[in-house]
Amino acid sequence: NMFHDTLVPCAERRNINMKYQSKIVGLGPDALAFLEDEDMNFIIIFNEDAPPELAELSVLHTKAELKEDPAVGDTLKIGNKEFKVSAVGWEAPHTWAELGHCTLDFKGGSEAERPGCISLEGNKLTAEDLAVGGVIELY
Repeated sequence: NMFHDTLVPCAERRNINMKYQSKIVGLGPDALAFLEDEDMNFIIIFNEDAPPELAELSVLHTKAELKEDPAVGDTLKIGNKEFKVSAVGWEAPHTWAELGHCTLDFKGGSEAERPGCISLEGNKLTAEDLAVGGVIELY
């Protein structure tokens, strides 16, 4: 039944195990400060109800359930770009599940720089990728 196929979301067709699905709702005034510094090259994400002093530094997104911990080899999609998870700090799954919060580090590498970091490889994140309404998905 071809017609049915067009109605089934892509993720289901490809049989992806979707661990997390959220949408970007806004950026704090300093959310891009770290991304633009090549030595840092990270962003901080937080649920949309983050305390104001943290919201200032964060990419804010809708609350969603983290169905399964992030793991090395997972794909994280931000806007239309896909990144591979190369390391997961020991604290990151907890803060992500509780607060929608972690540091997404685009420098990659097999060791997380800090306990709350998730290291990502394979693409360059730009300000354009962080448009309101864009997705943050883990699968």
